[in-house]
Amino acid sequence: MTRYLVGIDNGSQSSKVTVFDERGGVVAEGRVPLRPNHTPAPGVVEHPDDDLWDSIAAACRIAMAEFPGDPSEIVGVGLCTIRFCRAVLRADGSLAQPVMSWMDARVDGPFVPERDDVAYVTTSSGYVTHRLTGTFRDTAANYQGAWPIDTETWRWSTDAASYAATGMQRQQLFELVDPGDQLGSVTAAAAAATGLPVGLPVIATANDKAVEALGCGLLDPTTLLVSLGTYIAGMSVGDRDISGATDFWTNFGSEPGRYLYESGGIRRGMWTVSWFRDLLGPDAAAAAEATGERVEERLNREAESVPAGSDGLLTVLDWLAPADAGFRKGSILGFDRRHGRAHVYRSILEGIAMTMRERVDAMAAELGTPYERVVVSGGGSSSDLMMRVMADVFQLPTIRIVGDSAAARGAAVCAAVATGVHPSFAAAAEAMVVERDRFAPDPSTAAVYDALRAVHADVTAHTDDLYRQTAAIVG
Repeated sequence: MTRYLVGIDNGSQSSKVTVFDERGGVVAEGRVPLRPNHTPAPGVVEHPDDDLWDSIAAACRIAMAEFPGDPSEIVGVGLCTIRFCRAVLRADGSLAQPVMSWMDARVDGPFVPERDDVAYVTTSSGYVTHRLTGTFRDTAANYQGAWPIDTETWRWSTDAASYAATGMQRQQLFELVDPGDQLGSVTAAAAAATGLPVGLPVIATANDKAVEALGCGLLDPTTLLVSLGTYIAGMSVGDRDISGATDFWTNFGSEPGRYLYESGGIRRGMWTVSWFRDLLGPDAAAAAEATGERVEERLNREAESVPAGSDGLLTVLDWLAPADAGFRKGSILGFDRRHGRAHVYRSILEGIAMTMRERVDAMAAELGTPYERVVVSGGGSSSDLMMRVMADVFQLPTIRIVGDSAAARGAAVCAAVATGVHPSFAAAAEAMVVERDRFAPDPSTAAVYDALRAVHADVTAHTDDLYRQTAAIVG
């Protein structure tokens, strides 16, 4: 009998549910977009109503309706949700207020009760676990930031000062389990809402970036993952809980006792590509559709003919200014009459790659770990042009994995380990994570990018004073 595993990937823009076979083959999928965030006051960013659960339940129903096998052949479901969210619950596990997004200013500081009926404070994964299983358990590996957790033991701190600093009481916190452990089983009510079988084991994973890394097979410290999503980050793994680093930060990994190291990233990273696409307007979309293409496909095809370096056009991606430099803005520099939309598009891709090379190099130097290969995930990896640019900028073999939801695959890997489908995380990843293709660096193109990277890295030193002045005038 073939055994199947469900991976739930609740991301920043949508909830995706995928049913995998034990070799990592995708047999059914469901995807439901999240509703726009509710922002009733400055600094408040909430998921409206019960949107996280509603979208997960709906995506499960779509995937289960598409599943061609017998539901009894599904042996486990791995749950992965957005990191850094905060859910405040009543004693019965219902929401006392909307789930706070990772962008909400309140999640960065101590918890301050806003209602009298608060019984629990947890993550989005803790809340969804309760909806699925009725238990008050959560993965330890989704608690990073303002939580009283001991990052060495992966358990709640025994230091009273940690609770005072975070504003939380021990009795308000869920029981913690490790990735690959069982959180509970699908209840009858959850089965009715999701279509998942009653009694199906629900398995703990980690935070969404760590689960994405596992779903890309990131088990070797010499492999780098670059996640091309709304937030772009470089990631690698290791066994040390490193604090006080300057060019990366340490997060929990998807295996017990393993850690994920994250470089500095790009906020609104691939959002920039969508922004430019949308600027072209409906006429561009209609023209692409008339030839059977999407706008992104046409832009990629056009940009293929643009030489490396985009004929001198440089893009610096600071569309969303960092907290310590609120005046900063993005730049597209070096226009002349050679340049058209294909140059702008390619320059944005090159700007992403060169920025990430700079930030990853800093992380590698501080870790003392050189990288030998790059795995690229996220929506941006679907572009062959982006993959070639990444290979040439990083000057390393650049790999793309089969499938478009690495976090769902990583969640299924955790479920496979917990249910005995595979004996270890390494064995499960080897079986279920399949390389789609790889791109070798082109030495001549890589040489162009190698020379341009120093220029690109120096741009903000020249533009910062200009943007300070313009910010003082027009904001």
